[in-house]
Amino acid sequence: FASDRPGGAGVYDLWVCQRSDDESDWSVPDNIGPSVNTAFIEGPPTVSRDGHWLIFNSDRPGGAGLNDLWVSYRENIHDPFGWERPFNLGGVNTPFQDQGASWFANDDGLAPLLFFASTRPGGPGLNDIYVAELLPDGYFAEASLVAELSSTSNDYRPSVRFDGLELFFFSDRPGSFGFDLWVAVRDAITEPWRDPANLGPTVNSDANDQNPHITADRRSLYFASNRP
Repeated sequence: FASDRPGGAGVYDLWVCQRSDDESDWSVPDNIGPSVNTAFIEGPPTVSRDGHWLIFNSDRPGGAGLNDLWVSYRENIHDPFGWERPFNLGGVNTPFQDQGASWFANDDGLAPLLFFASTRPGGPGLNDIYVAELLPDGYFAEASLVAELSSTSNDYRPSVRFDGLELFFFSDRPGSFGFDLWVAVRDAITEPWRDPANLGPTVNSDANDQNPHITADRRSLYFASNRP
């Protein structure tokens, strides 16, 4: 996760905790170190389902502008500090804000997809949700607006379920109490998303609820909130 707590290298750094099993407590968070973190912003991360790839946003030098999406690789998925020097995702990024990625590996044999939010021109709102397809040559195709998930308000931080049929994000669109968590589903990965639904007062509050992440077993939803 990202934090500006003491002990980091910059504005926001990436930190990691571990636990031995699902019932155990998390360890004290550790900074993942200078191989990834810099004096600049390292924003909310996502880890690929196989555990080898870390995607995050940063405003460090070497990008297209503002926040860009960056990626790091580790050979040993059990080494939380084994991340290699990150590289910029290139054509996915623009001079505008590109951030909050979610990786869909697409185990059905179709192309893997990268969902993210961006302020680039062409969408209906300030921050909209885009998707880019990973091509066979290892580069990404030009990102496309996901119109059915985007609104005239701010739509941030998509988190797609591993089967690609459910996606969570946070938004201040009409029907929200502040920034709220929303969800959309679809019948197949080749079909458009249905209209997003607010997760309601069981999950959302009058405060800001944001940065959702659905776990691989589909049974737990983690998110951040500034509620009392």
